Amino acid sequence: MNVGEILENLGNSTGFAGFGGDGWKALIMIFIALFFLWLGIKKKFEPLLLVGIAFGMLLTNLPEGGLYHPEMWEGKTTIDYLDVLQHGGLLDILYIGVKTGVYPCLIFIGVGAMTDFGPMLSRPSSMVLGAAAQGGIYLVFILAVATGAFTGGEAGSISIIAGADGPTAIFLTKTLAPELLAPIAVAAYSYMALIPLLQPPFMKLLTTKKERMTVMTTTRKVSKREKIIFPILVTIIVSLLLPSVAPLLGSLMFGNLLKECGVTERLSDTAQNALMNIVTLFLGISVGATAIGATFLTTKTLLIVVLGLGGFVLATICGLLIGKLMFVISKGKINPLIGSAGVSAVPMAARVSNTVGLQYNKSNYLLMHAMGPNVAGVIGSAVAAGFLLAVFG
Repeated sequence: MNVGEILENLGNSTGFAGFGGDGWKALIMIFIALFFLWLGIKKKFEPLLLVGIAFGMLLTNLPEGGLYHPEMWEGKTTIDYLDVLQHGGLLDILYIGVKTGVYPCLIFIGVGAMTDFGPMLSRPSSMVLGAAAQGGIYLVFILAVATGAFTGGEAGSISIIAGADGPTAIFLTKTLAPELLAPIAVAAYSYMALIPLLQPPFMKLLTTKKERMTVMTTTRKVSKREKIIFPILVTIIVSLLLPSVAPLLGSLMFGNLLKECGVTERLSDTAQNALMNIVTLFLGISVGATAIGATFLTTKTLLIVVLGLGGFVLATICGLLIGKLMFVISKGKINPLIGSAGVSAVPMAARVSNTVGLQYNKSNYLLMHAMGPNVAGVIGSAVAAGFLLAVFG
């Protein structure tokens, strides 16, 4: 073997050789990953989510890494998990939690432990705003079916992106459209992370300065008994009506009960911190790993991204319009900005409502008021997912 052959073999053994042929798609995904990293680190757009997703996207598109093997997952009705454990890469093994729906349920335990349903219970009308924002789910479902490119189950999975609820999107898609899990999961979590960028323009466009300056008064104090009974009652009623969503909603309410019952502080603390951080880390990097250039950059994926964005915008608009209606009905006591918090991204959407409100009135703190529609939206999107599972599952 001469020097030229040695150098050729050495070159072919590097990752640079993998950029030939369709390698340009991997390069595009690498640049997208770097852009997401910039948004997460420099602009601080939900870095806990976006940095993990972006780095998983970066790792999986670097050729010859062997971290993730799409052939183990795509186009299969049953997955050989033993083969994945024996021959899969690191991200294949982490992805098992996404594929089985374990991560979404664990995330919801943590979300429940961090959620205070008090603002919603003290102002029941906020549930209307949470329900209104779910209108985006049903509207984008109709649009997805109308394109003729998707089945009912696929359209249902795409529509849940509008709820800005990543765990619910994964939970639903793994059953209704597992072949679309990668683009739907990436789109759902990306839009969750980009809420501070996507929502404010529509919030300012659809509300008047007077409405945005509205200061909301505090409501009644919710008793401890109410906070304990609520998660138990919701679990029983929703699980009986929509059994398919019991794992997801039951996890959310279990986490909330740990927080509110007052006798499981250690478990509540673990769910809020250690468990939530570990699962978020695994979920972000494994979801990002599914965004492989060769399979991700397709017309269908582009359509999913566009429909998901459209659904999220429609959900925001629905919440804002009902918020404006409630502003009129309440004679100016409800700030329409909290309607945009009806999407399920807790607490990102509520923080955005608060931020926009403060821009027009420095003493207008809307965070706790916006948390009512925000937590109602979590329940609403889970119920919507249960309905879609009941129809198409």
